[in-house]
Amino acid sequence: QRLPVESGGGSVQAGGSLRLSCVAGGATFRFNAMAWYRQSPGKQRDLVASISSDGTTNYKDSVKGRFTISRDNAKGAVYLQMNGLKPEDTATYYCNAASSIVRLQTGPRSWSWGQGTQVTVSS
Repeated sequence: QRLPVESGGGSVQAGGSLRLSCVAGGATFRFNAMAWYRQSPGKQRDLVASISSDGTTNYKDSVKGRFTISRDNAKGAVYLQMNGLKPEDTATYYCNAASSIVRLQTGPRSWSWGQGTQVTVSS
């Protein structure tokens, strides 16, 4: 399985912004649904935002209006623009892909889990 590389995390104060990037590439990249997930210590990994192969996006309720997911098929990349960050957004963020939006939640997913990128938001 392909291994994605996530980057762009960091430490910011509440209200700040970060832009996460995920590069995986692959000849079939443009056919996959993509997503960003996050996981805090002791909690399950949650799907935060998804984007289908035709560009349709969906968001977890708590990030709607603040986060924007996008993709660049030519570069084999997916991005997450995060604005208005809150302390509860603190987590390690991961990306992955699947053959459909449903399988982003249920599996099987197309890629292995990468190392993620840490986002820390202080109040």
